[in-house]
Amino acid sequence: MKDEIKQYFATPGKKVSLKDYNTSYKGELVKDDGKDLLEEIKEQLSNFQETLYAANSHSILIIFQAMDAAGKDSAIEHVMSGLNPQGCQVYSFKTPNSEEYEHDFLWRHYKALPERGRIGIHNRSHYENVLVCKVHPEYILNENIPGYSDVKQIDKKFWKQRYESIRNFESHISANGTVIIKIFLYVSKQEQKERFLDRINDPSKNWKFSSADIAERQLWDDYMKAYEDAIEETSTEQCPWYIVPADQKWYTRLAISKILSDAFEKLDLKFPVLAEEESKKLEAIKQQLLNE
Repeated sequence: MKDEIKQYFATPGKKVSLKDYNTSYKGELVKDDGKDLLEEIKEQLSNFQETLYAANSHSILIIFQAMDAAGKDSAIEHVMSGLNPQGCQVYSFKTPNSEEYEHDFLWRHYKALPERGRIGIHNRSHYENVLVCKVHPEYILNENIPGYSDVKQIDKKFWKQRYESIRNFESHISANGTVIIKIFLYVSKQEQKERFLDRINDPSKNWKFSSADIAERQLWDDYMKAYEDAIEETSTEQCPWYIVPADQKWYTRLAISKILSDAFEKLDLKFPVLAEEESKKLEAIKQQLLNE
């Protein structure tokens, strides 16, 4: 499956066209085999988490971005279910509150970064500031940025600076030990429609649906362009984007788990080795316990 994962990698510096990606791709595996493989990889992720905590040299930040109903919540639930919750933290970012609007757009995201030895999962992220805000530039005015009091002032230069801020932010935290994995769950418009209808038809899922979702759906093409621009501008060798097909949920979860396990393997983390003096103390304690 490693070769399949390569096709989801958004090559840095290369033009991004979402039309080149197949939202319904599911590889050569059948669903049952995919589920079995997912369980195997989840076990690997659990082992990695323990090593990550013990080494205490890196943290992991997993970013999920997607259109509504693409399956972010269920992906997080299934892929991360084998991890120790004590070593994970999940943040779901909503519209900024009044305190957050009093700071720069990265402030609340910096506060939510995982500590060394831990895994952080951001359900939506700082990328909302170049996605939903690009589709709705009037939201930028809430930030009260000097020189931007009118939507007409939010031009190409503004977005260029914002992409640069994101690249610099990610480069900085990456250089200080945070491994960033950015995943865009690419669902088709047709599949989103089916999932919306499912939420409407099933009373137990009505709470998941909002009329605002339909309003945003009408701006689908604008959002696709915003995603293409954001991925193209911010996929780097250090902090790459992965465009994962999201129409088949079982395959989406498997692809995500494989992306994570590959990234973790590259770190090649090891359990700390005690100094000789500490090892001797440990042996002495062992003998003391055995002699009780």
